[in-house]
Order: sequence, then structure tokens, then C-alpha cells
Amino acid sequence: MAAPLYQNRPYLGFGLGLRTTHYEAVLSDRPPIDWLEVLSENYLVPGGKPLYYLDRAREHYPMVMHGVSLSIGSTDPLDWNYLKQLKALVKRVEPEWISDHLCWTGVDGKNMHDLLPLPYTEESIDHVVVRIGQVQDYLGCRILMENVASYVAYKQSMMSEWDFLSTVAERADCLILCDINNVYVSAFNHHFDPRHYIDAIPIERVQQLHIAGHNNCGDYIVDTHDRPVIDPVWSLYAHAVRRFGRVSTMIERDESIPRLEDLLAEVETSRRIAEAIYHNEV
Repeated sequence: MAAPLYQNRPYLGFGLGLRTTHYEAVLSDRPPIDWLEVLSENYLVPGGKPLYYLDRAREHYPMVMHGVSLSIGSTDPLDWNYLKQLKALVKRVEPEWISDHLCWTGVDGKNMHDLLPLPYTEESIDHVVVRIGQVQDYLGCRILMENVASYVAYKQSMMSEWDFLSTVAERADCLILCDINNVYVSAFNHHFDPRHYIDAIPIERVQQLHIAGHNNCGDYIVDTHDRPVIDPVWSLYAHAVRRFGRVSTMIERDESIPRLEDLLAEVETSRRIAEAIYHNEV
């Protein structure tokens, strides 16, 4: 009998998203991080500084690729030109894995430059499962689908977000990038228990975790990735580690990017929380 997926799950440790602000510091200081995540779209270029820094950083750190343009839930045809560029970048980087979001980003050829939630219906599941299969066949590997933060719900939805995500992952035979902050944000906005979401995701499908900050506007939260991680998100992360075990974890910051030292401190917080749980449960 084959071992469960999670027993063979690659484990990279604790990483950070590579941002242009920190290119020089990452290369000169070689900070104590285990791996880097790169935004795929930043490197779909024929040459220049982005690829120069990407290649140099790749010499020193394992990498994963994270995209925002797959638009797996759109009714537009898959963008095969984008996928061709993505496949070429995969060949160059040789990432540990590739991820994108379980969402749609536009329709009729228009990119909204936002990660828009899907209606949680059987029709949506059938639609994205076929498209994920096509992408995985073309790239020659499983991909990770990430849960997005949401601010509205569809009247057509017939199930919870966690049931939708879990069913898509099972039927498409893909993996999950669980964004802890997005779970927290959506739970606050839609009034559900974020721990219930974590507890409902199939352990064997989760291959990566994201942790980030957000903007609390009082009666709703916006997923901005521009602030430090708050204590309730750290607590939810600890809950996730207890459920999922050793999962590669990284800190995301996309706006108001602070000194590298500040982000490294958050990386170390994630390491400290996780390793305390690992050691106590061995």
C-alpha cells in the first residue's frame, strides 16, 4: 500500500517571500532562512535585473514559485501563453513546487488584478477540477491551490469554503497552500470559527502555509499584507501546526515592506512556535 501523501511531503522549514527591496541584503548577508518564495509574474521577462537576482538567490536557497495570474476559476479559456512562460520559468528555477490561488482574476480578457472568490457550488467544482487537471498535465506536476481572503458571499453557494477547497483538492488530485491569515480574515468577515476551517482541511493535501498581516477596519478586515502578524493569527498558526504537523511555512509581506531584520524576526517566531509544538508532540 502506498504511504499517505503527507508522509512523503517535502519539508523546507521556514521561509520568506523574496522582494526587490531585499535583493541585495539577501545576497550579501545570506540571512538564516531555509527557503524563498518568488512571485512568478515578476520573472516572466526575457532578461534584466529580475532574472539576474533570481538566478543568484537560487544558488543559495531552495525556491518555490507562487503565481497570481492563473485565474483557475474564470470562464475565460486558460491562458496558454502565460502557461508557456510559466513552464519556461519552472525549467529555469527548478522550484520545489508551484502554487496559485483558487479564485478568478477577470473575465472577457480583462484582469481585475484581484483574487476574487468563487461561488461554492458543484458546478464551480467541476469547472475548476477540469482546469487544474489541464494545468497539471501541461506542467507535469501537482500544483498547490491557495485559499483566498473574501469579503462577500454568493447566494448560489451550497457549501462552506473549506468543503469546497477540500473537494477540489481531492477531485483534482492537487495540493493545498493554506494561508492562515486568509482563513482568519474570511472567518472574521463571514462570522465562522477559523479553527473549524483548519480542522476540516485534509491533512494529506496541505504542503505549505502562508502567514501575513492585514488591516482591521473595525467591522471587516482587508487582507493587505502590509502589517506585522497579529497574535490571533499566530495562535491560529499554532493550531494549524498541531493538526498538519511539519509543513513548510513562510512570511508574506507585499506592501509597506520593512527592514529585512523585522521580517526575519517573524520568520523566527514561526519557527519557535512550530518547533515547540513539534518537540512537545514527539
